[in-house]
This record gives sequence, structure tokens and C-alpha cells, in this order.
Amino acid sequence: MSPLRAVPRLLRVLRILSAHGIDDLLPNSRRPRGFGWLLVLLPRPPAAIAALPRGDRLVLALTALGPIFVKFGQILSTRRDLVPGDVADALGSLQDRVTPFPSEQARAAIERSLGRPIAAAFETFDDVPLASASIAQVHAARLAGPEGGRDVVVKVLRPDIHARIGDDVALLRDLAHFVERTHPNADKIRPQEIVDEIESTLAHELDLQREGANASLLRRNFADSPDLHVPEVVWSHSGDGVLTLERVRGIPVDDLIALDAAGIDRVALAEKGVRLFYTQVFRDNFFHADAHAGNIWVDASRPRDPRFIALDFGIMGSLPERDLYWLAENFLALFRQDYARIAELHVRAGWMPATTRMDELEAAVRAVCEPYFTRPLSEISLGEVVVKLFETARRYQLTLQPQLILLQKTLLNIEGVGRMLHPGIDIWATAEPVLERVWRERRGPRAMLKALRRRVPDLLAAAPDMPMLAHAFLAQATSGTLELRIASDDPIRLERRSRSGQRLAVTLSLAASLLVAAVLIALFDDSGTRWLGIPMPAWLAGGASAIAFLRASRMR
Repeated sequence: MSPLRAVPRLLRVLRILSAHGIDDLLPNSRRPRGFGWLLVLLPRPPAAIAALPRGDRLVLALTALGPIFVKFGQILSTRRDLVPGDVADALGSLQDRVTPFPSEQARAAIERSLGRPIAAAFETFDDVPLASASIAQVHAARLAGPEGGRDVVVKVLRPDIHARIGDDVALLRDLAHFVERTHPNADKIRPQEIVDEIESTLAHELDLQREGANASLLRRNFADSPDLHVPEVVWSHSGDGVLTLERVRGIPVDDLIALDAAGIDRVALAEKGVRLFYTQVFRDNFFHADAHAGNIWVDASRPRDPRFIALDFGIMGSLPERDLYWLAENFLALFRQDYARIAELHVRAGWMPATTRMDELEAAVRAVCEPYFTRPLSEISLGEVVVKLFETARRYQLTLQPQLILLQKTLLNIEGVGRMLHPGIDIWATAEPVLERVWRERRGPRAMLKALRRRVPDLLAAAPDMPMLAHAFLAQATSGTLELRIASDDPIRLERRSRSGQRLAVTLSLAASLLVAAVLIALFDDSGTRWLGIPMPAWLAGGASAIAFLRASRMR
């Protein structure tokens, strides 16, 4: 957006923010020269608005600025590491309901994307949208052709949405630059990082092909599940800017009157919600990260054994495998009230400096958790405990990935839904056995064998080179010419890596020796039992070699 075009929009933004008293977030001591005169020219908030908390005033201001800013606020509500908790809570209440755009534009966009007329793709198409949001709107339809008679919903992007978002993101960048120069805590707020996160999330939401792929994977993960139904994607009627899904019907999860009228067992439903969250995160490492009440329905056809219906798959979460491991171990330690283990895990995960004093960190963790454990377990919020732990750990320079913050936000949402359905739910008693079982299955012998099977082709492909590589490695090790180079500014971490390097060298040597033995046995042993034409001792040596290589890969 050119500077001249940006001026009217910037003035409008400043006028609306000032009219809602948002300028008081900037301390007087850090306001730029002339800022006071600018405020004189801008409208001031009425007494009724000025009396509201700052989070509520920000919600009103973003709503007045329009649907794209509402979306920005919704995304910002997931970043509790970047905005104060009271502001994040208020932003979480933003509702993304805007005026629909004309059906003629929707029809034209669908026809361009599918490359055929509406009449050829759909037997019927409802011009009145079922829902309209800032990014897209949804129409009911019925498929034509071989799949005729099947009810679907068609999601289509708003016209010129890419250009509008580009202009608004550019404007936000200018505002972020202003905050960086003027706010005393800009290094903690990190306004440019906030805009980066918003831009990335919006780019994902604009990619309906990506949303369809998310829905397909989540549906596959819960195929035939009695707990969760995910609408099927109709790929033949989806394209760039259009997504067609199976039409589902249910009751919004926050409509408690309708749930009770349908005879839904809300206690069972609440417990299922908690179990689903832990299963998505720790079994599949793929979770619905926009799990507010508007995106969760309940299947009313099964009142005694109810299940959820998931909607809107634009924001999904996934963690690096390493972070998933440390997170699961932290949760298990938290369930067991093992504060020393929590402190140790935070440092071993690399989330905190290796120089952190364990006794101080353990004491800080205990100070956070103990007040919660004096309450009945049914009144303890695991999400609140996790938030408090992360806030405490930040004093020790905690560094977290954005995905972990997204997970934290989702955990709070899920617990909120669970307690809304069943105020007396014991989150801990419901969550702990699920995490124990799922994590045992994920890290157990069957999971190890499955990982081995995936790596066997790579190991076999590398097998011809292994004898010479092993010979060269062992020759260097025995002659004393083997070098291990490690760069680190942290002496303690350097010492740990040195020890790890020694263990790695020994493990690799053992793995290489076993692999060489497996190859030699396979080539020259003609006696004994064979499987697929390969002697069983060779299989055993090869399997032991693969396990050693897996162990070595985790040491790196």
C-alpha cells in the first residue's frame, strides 16, 4: 500500500483507537513529541467506554475497525506469551460475524475455481449463505452428477480478500514499527513478531486447499471414532478458493438448553472432550487449535453415547517431535507432583539455559503448584497451572515455540468447554490415564518396531557402504586420530555434549560392527533357518544394528 493511500486508513485507525481509550496503553513517559497535541484533535472515549477494562475497550475498537481487524484480534488472543492475560481473555470473545457478500460474486468465484458452471457442479445451490465471516462465507448445496442428492456446504473466499489483507497487514507493520520506537517494553511485546504470526496464520486460512488437507488428515485419524466426527472433503468440487465439505447437522456445544432437550449426557460429553484433546496432541501430534464453541457441535442422534462434530480446520497445531516428548514428560511429572522432575525437564529440553539453578527452579515450580493442590482435584484447572508455570519460567529466560503457546491456548479452550458442559469434571482424573496410555503406546515396543520398519529400506540402501565406513571409523578410533569438533558458548552444555559425543561414538561403532556382521552372515552363512532367503542370525544382527542406529540418532 502506497504512503498516500495509507494516510486516510491510518487516521481512521487512530481515531477509532483514541475513541476507545486504547492510547492509554502507551505510557506518558514514552509518548513521542507532539503526541499530546494529536490526542487533542482525536475524539476521546465516552465515560461509559472509558470505565471498561482495557481488554474490553480493545475488543470494541477492533470490532469497529472491521472484520479483518477482528480476525487479527482472534489470532492475537492465542499469543499469551506476547500480550497480557486480561487482554488475551477479552480478545478470545471476538465473534467473526460480518455482512455477507452478494451471491452473484460467490457463484462467479466458484465457477472460476471449478472451471464449470454452478448448474453442472451442483443440483441445487442456496444463494442465502449459512454463515459469513471475514475470510469466507459458506453456502448450502446439493451435488450433481454421480454423487447427486448428497448435501454439502461450499466455502468460498471473499472477493479481493488477498489485497485487503495485504493492505491491512502493511498498516499493522507501520503501527508495530511505531510501538517498537515508543513503548518501554517493546522488546517483550515484540510487535513485529506479532504481525508475522498474524500474517502467517491468515495466509494459512486463505489457503482452502490446506484447510481441506487438514480436515482429511483429522478425519483419517478418527475414522469410525465414537467420539469425533469430521466432515468428508469433496475434492472433486474443491479448488483454489473453494472448499466443499459433507454437510453435517448438530447442536452447538454451548447451547446447553438444546443439549438437555435432546437428552445428551453432558457428563460423558465433557469427559470425551478432554480425552479427545490429549489423544489429538500426544497420539497424533495434530490437533484442532481453534476449538471454541462456534467450531464444535454435538451429534444429537446419539444422546447416551454423544460425539463431537469438528468444524473449521484453518488453524491446526503440530509440535516438533522433540518438544512433544518433553511436553508429555512435563505433563506426567505434573500429574505426579514431581517438581524436581519438572525443573529438570525444562532444562534438558533446552527451553531454559543450562546454567539455571535446579533448586531455585524447583522451588519456583513448587510455589506455583502447591496452592492449586490444596483444592479438590475437580476444581483444579490444568490449563491454568500450565500457564502459571510458563509465566514463572519466563523469569528464568524460558524460550518456547509458538506452537506450544497455541497448545496452551487450546488446552484452556478445551477445559472451558468441559467445565461448561459439566462444572464438576475432574480434569486430572480424566486426562492422566489417557496420557499414560497414549504415551505408553507411542513410546512402546510396537511403536519402536514400526519406526524400525520405516527405516529398514534406508538402512538396506546404505548397507553396501557401511563396511568401508565402519572400517575407516574404527581405524581412526584405534589410531587416535578420530576428532570430535563441538562449538558452544556454554561450558556446561559443552561438557554434556562432549560426554554425549563419546557415547555417540561408541554406539555408532557398535551399530556399524553389527551391520557388518549382518551383511557377512547374509553373504556366507548357508546353514540354519532362513526368512525371505536371509539367515535368521543376519536378521537378528541387522535388527540390533538398526536399534543401535536409532539410539545414536536420538543422541545427536
